[in-house]
Amino acid sequence: MTEAEIKNIVRQALGNIAPEVDFDFIDPAKDLRDQIDLDSVDFLNFVIGLHNVLGVDIPDIDLPKLATLNGCIAYLASRVG
Repeated sequence: MTEAEIKNIVRQALGNIAPEVDFDFIDPAKDLRDQIDLDSVDFLNFVIGLHNVLGVDIPDIDLPKLATLNGCIAYLASRVG
C-alpha cells in the first residue's frame, strides 16, 4: 500500500469523526487534536476507524505516533507493509 493510499484512508477516518474539516488547511506536522479540536473519544474513534480499515493493531503506547498527519502516515506505512 502506498503512502498516498494511506493518506486517503487517514483523511477518510478523520472525515468520519469531523466531517467539517477542510484538509487543505491541516498542517501535517502539527498535532491533529489541536487543529481539528478532537477530544480523547474522537481520537479513539479515529484510531478504531484506522484499525477497522487497515487491520492494523495500534497499541496504546503507539498512540502518540499518530498525533500528526505525517506521523500517522509514517507509522501506518511501517505497519501495513
